[in-house]
Amino acid sequence: MHSRESESSGRQKVLCLGTVSLGETQRRLFAGSDERGRTSLQTSYDSSYGSQNFRDGSRRCSLVLQKEFAVDGARVIGIDVSSSILVISGKAPGVGREHVLSKVSLLVPNEIDRIRLPSNTGAIRDMYILSNQLALVASLGKKLSLFSMSSNNCVLEYDLPGPAWSCSGDLNSPYHIYAGLQNGMLLVFDMRQTARHLECMEGLSRHPVHTIHSILDVSGTRKVLSASSLGPCVWHVGGSGERPFLIPGVENQGVCISLASGSSSDYIVASFRPKVEFSNDGMPSQASSSPSPTVSGPGRLGSHVLMKRVNGASYQRHAVAYGNVSEARMSKSAIVSQDNSLQFAYGDESSHGVCLWDLPSFQVNNHLKPHPRPILDLKYAHTSGPGFLGCVSEDVCQVFTCF
Repeated sequence: MHSRESESSGRQKVLCLGTVSLGETQRRLFAGSDERGRTSLQTSYDSSYGSQNFRDGSRRCSLVLQKEFAVDGARVIGIDVSSSILVISGKAPGVGREHVLSKVSLLVPNEIDRIRLPSNTGAIRDMYILSNQLALVASLGKKLSLFSMSSNNCVLEYDLPGPAWSCSGDLNSPYHIYAGLQNGMLLVFDMRQTARHLECMEGLSRHPVHTIHSILDVSGTRKVLSASSLGPCVWHVGGSGERPFLIPGVENQGVCISLASGSSSDYIVASFRPKVEFSNDGMPSQASSSPSPTVSGPGRLGSHVLMKRVNGASYQRHAVAYGNVSEARMSKSAIVSQDNSLQFAYGDESSHGVCLWDLPSFQVNNHLKPHPRPILDLKYAHTSGPGFLGCVSEDVCQVFTCF
């Protein structure tokens, strides 16, 4: 009995759980169960793992830990692949501790430039690297700012009607950019018009727009994916006058805390944590539309819903996976696309490391080296060559090369 308890206590905590594909009647959990009935998953961490070919001809890309270094109060990361530069938001050392951007070279060891922000910028919530070496920054100081990566200066700044929670460029136009506000609005800008926004669109609620993705659309229409706590939403931009609408099929998943989109926009993954509802006696209870696996440890068991674009237009629910998510934060996630390989990357709240799922099978394939604290931001970027997966916690930054 003693040996069994020792063996059980030495096992890894639950990191990522399994998948439910539509049409299946039971969940397929990629995990075992220990003597106490809790789900556990045997996990090993490595600085790299190799590529793998599958029967259908697809290939899983290799990820190699290229750089890991200490940071101070990091919150948001951006990756400029063309220049092999990271941009990290944090606080400057010293008494004032003002917000700064740090440029870190992936090619030259210990080369760091600090970009000081205007005093009214406020805390940075999101960052997007444009193709022309500009860093688009959304901040709680009601600012949408453009910083030049070459001169380290702020070259354009828009005043916003409310704090900004998210930002993005446009995959179909080099001039259009977007900001998602705390009050649920979506603002559209043309960088050739520096005075103010082109459109100010009302959302479906007053909840913050915490994620924005431009949709690659061959029809020529401009569409934007966003996410608030209500769920993933599609916007028609360009003066059409159409109202945004929620993507169907995820109404009962809970509170949407993250949205990842691939470079082709054909697959998206929305992440949810359970809603907390109050019973008649005033005590909080966890609402759920269906029974789910249970886990122990920090965070809460959440769900990741994979959706696939059909006929180049609408999205349909494809599969569901489970994992540990934050009880309080709006998290970040990414879809890693390299050649014919697609993987979903998410910062697991229990392990403090990135968990990877193969797409579209939605099977857990690996866990990357954990951080001492929870991962706060995660971005993937690539061009014609290798891609980069970057993630930051409050005091550590990691960059993985994907090839």
